[in-house]
Amino acid sequence: MKDAIFQFLAIDGWTEFWWVALGLTAQLSFSARFIVQWIASERAGHSYVPVAFWWISIVGGLLLLSYAIYRQDVVFILGQSMGLFVYIRNLVLIYRPGKTDMGDESKSA
Repeated sequence: MKDAIFQFLAIDGWTEFWWVALGLTAQLSFSARFIVQWIASERAGHSYVPVAFWWISIVGGLLLLSYAIYRQDVVFILGQSMGLFVYIRNLVLIYRPGKTDMGDESKSA
């Protein structure tokens, strides 16, 4: 059974297995952010990006970056690194002191 799994995953040992497991877990968590955003938008009745989207993006992005560094894939490393800056910047903007929520502005207008 072990040999069949290793062959299917194109790996040759347990270290590789655990890195692939981390990579798959990372990709699943990163993809889950879209499900979170979809559910939040359905509940809001319009396109909406909840704060959880950005937190899940950071977790998934960091895990994928770790996997990319292990694989030494420069394209993957650059892509995940740049994405992390965007996710973190969005959280900085969201939590910035004095920020006014768009929903509150539309109610007072």
